[in-house]
Amino acid sequence: MVFKTDIEQAYQLQQANLLQKEGLITRTYMQKMNPTTKHVEVISGVRRCGKSTFLKQIMSQCADIAYFNFEDSRIFGFEVGDFQKLDEVIGSGKTAYFFDEIQNVQAWEIFVRQLHDRGEKVYITGSNASLLSKELGTRLTGRYIGHELFPFSYPEYLHFKDRGNNNSSFEDYLQKGGFPEYLDSEKTEVLQSLLKDIVFRDIAIRYNIKNTRSLMDITLFLISNVGKEFTFNSIRNNFSIGSANTVSDYLAWLQDSYLFFFLPRFSWSVKASSMNPRKVYAIDNGMVNANSLSFSKDKGRLFENAVYIHLRRIYSSIFYFKEKGECDFVVFKNDQSVVLIQACLEVHGENKDRELNGLMEAMEFFKVSEGTIVTLNQTDTIVLNSKQINLIPGYIFMTLE
Repeated sequence: MVFKTDIEQAYQLQQANLLQKEGLITRTYMQKMNPTTKHVEVISGVRRCGKSTFLKQIMSQCADIAYFNFEDSRIFGFEVGDFQKLDEVIGSGKTAYFFDEIQNVQAWEIFVRQLHDRGEKVYITGSNASLLSKELGTRLTGRYIGHELFPFSYPEYLHFKDRGNNNSSFEDYLQKGGFPEYLDSEKTEVLQSLLKDIVFRDIAIRYNIKNTRSLMDITLFLISNVGKEFTFNSIRNNFSIGSANTVSDYLAWLQDSYLFFFLPRFSWSVKASSMNPRKVYAIDNGMVNANSLSFSKDKGRLFENAVYIHLRRIYSSIFYFKEKGECDFVVFKNDQSVVLIQACLEVHGENKDRELNGLMEAMEFFKVSEGTIVTLNQTDTIVLNSKQINLIPGYIFMTLE
């Protein structure tokens, strides 16, 4: 429970902070925002990726709004019963309500549903995909629209750093990633502290995990092995964890926090796809470099990770293909057309057959006539067996939607 006077003080101070001018770049996702009058807008994403700033950019286009951040230490202990006090503090006549990290309050969806039923426009942010979707599905089915926000994309990075689009800028982005706070200071401690916050605050405390050492060990193992295959059993055996369910829970929570993405191997059989090894990718290359234990600056895997995150920012249905050969990414666009992509720093004599054969095998399998190899700086077109393979530099590919 929180006293109404404390809620009022926190609300007034937060509102005052909104008036401060900031040199903010407009997120490209803003172009996709088309708010309706009938839906709650839900913006989810990893901690510190810019969700609060994104909210401020939306708020700047509105008049007489209400904003409240539930991570404010001054309202520690806020409970569902305190929402009535907050509603009284805010008052009436607001054009829209904006709530940051609202999932920190248990049963928050009851209050949001109440506002929605009143005809209010509501925007909320959160750092946990599963909590948001579960609670929204309980009380707000069909009443919300979901949005995912990532750290800066490559074009946003260029804007933030005021750099031109060239290979030098792209290589810098491959190493530093797109977390705004880190790009501003370039202190690795920022990303190391962020990783700890995600693991301990967003996962260990929330899910009452006692063995935090194993959770952190698994996290560091995964972040040091981006682009590689793994299975639940391999994780369980490597870290001597007795229960496969425990491993499954850990990985699900790490994915829900947007720290990792686990890419399934393509199969027409849903069961086979779920049983096959998955590949791990991390939310951001800077996060990988700042926290990896054994990552020897493997530019090839950083490159592959960056390509995946670019694709995941745009598409939700992505797999990898592996039969005799391997194709890094199979992208389903609107569940209709298939786009096949390899990520390779440089295609040369030693790896040419592997890269081309894996892509060609996937093209034959999916019956498509064109594939893409994203490279560091190669541009070329290869025609094999009436099929076309386009080599495109990463600094161009990463600007495409």
